[in-house]
Amino acid sequence: MFSILKRASLAMLSLMTALLLALSLPVHAEQNESQVAQREMTQLAGADFWRQVRQGEEGYTTSQSAEHGVLISTPGQTWYILKEKWMSPAGAVAIFGSIALVTLMYVAIGPLMLSAPRTGKKIKRWSRLDRALHWSMAFTFLTLAFSGLMLVYGKHFLKPYIPSELWGFIVMLAKQYHNYIGPIFYALLLCVLIKWWRKSIFKKVDFDWFIKLGGMVGKHKGTHPSAEFSNAGEKALFWMLIIVGSVVALSGLILDFPIFGQTRRDMEMSNLVHMIAALILICGFIFHIYIGLFGMEGALEGMVTGEVDETWAKEHHDLWYQQVAEKEQTFTESSEISQQRKGAQTNEQTS
Repeated sequence: MFSILKRASLAMLSLMTALLLALSLPVHAEQNESQVAQREMTQLAGADFWRQVRQGEEGYTTSQSAEHGVLISTPGQTWYILKEKWMSPAGAVAIFGSIALVTLMYVAIGPLMLSAPRTGKKIKRWSRLDRALHWSMAFTFLTLAFSGLMLVYGKHFLKPYIPSELWGFIVMLAKQYHNYIGPIFYALLLCVLIKWWRKSIFKKVDFDWFIKLGGMVGKHKGTHPSAEFSNAGEKALFWMLIIVGSVVALSGLILDFPIFGQTRRDMEMSNLVHMIAALILICGFIFHIYIGLFGMEGALEGMVTGEVDETWAKEHHDLWYQQVAEKEQTFTESSEISQQRKGAQTNEQTS
């Protein structure tokens, strides 16, 4: 037993020495670092012992975790390769590709403008609660996306250009923010689902909207296909947020609370799922932000003031506008009838 502990101690000492050496060497010497570390480990611990440790054989650690029998988890290298060599570059391509695509859309197609002048008459579209929920979700999502991207890409784009102490503070702040605000995002997601799911049920009219791509491109450009309170694109975005957002939130909770017996395989799989789902959301909301800010005239006004112009409502959500107009007409007629009755009663009393 003492012999095994002695060998394990020597192995850990060698690992620490190799790590310190790796941190002190230039980036281009990474290949040599690994070779030197392995030679030192072999010399200190013995070739047979080191081979057994690297192969993930049990019995070489005093840890009491769920995988206490394994000092080095060799399948973790697969996770590292997927994360660093495939997911990180693919994610960068997806994000910058989405930004490039919306830029191309703006240059080649341009924003979707109103085809008729504004009437100046405002129609209530979003309540204060709706707007508070939307902007809370937007702020939480964007800051989580930013902190997550900092953790993944900051070491490539920021770390080489700032002092190590500042980088350490930034990455610590990003990690803590991401860990603590993540559950709040899930709570807001549930609120969004409860508040807006009825407005996001797909109906037959939505398929025609998809066929015409919302009237934004092609021969249907400017035709403004019929839509309810939420058009088909908004409904699709809503359900993407709910479904993919739930995957992001649940995988994040597994990473946030590694105290329920999760193994290293569970954490690695959760990390990869979290990254993929988060990238889908980020790319989807690049298009959402484009439509709100640049792609459609008047799209942002409703969520800022709660009201939209009558012309905008007619052209983009005509079925909803008809419902609002009918209710308004019914209310007006009821008011007129009520006024007539009051006038008749006043005349009778006067007579």
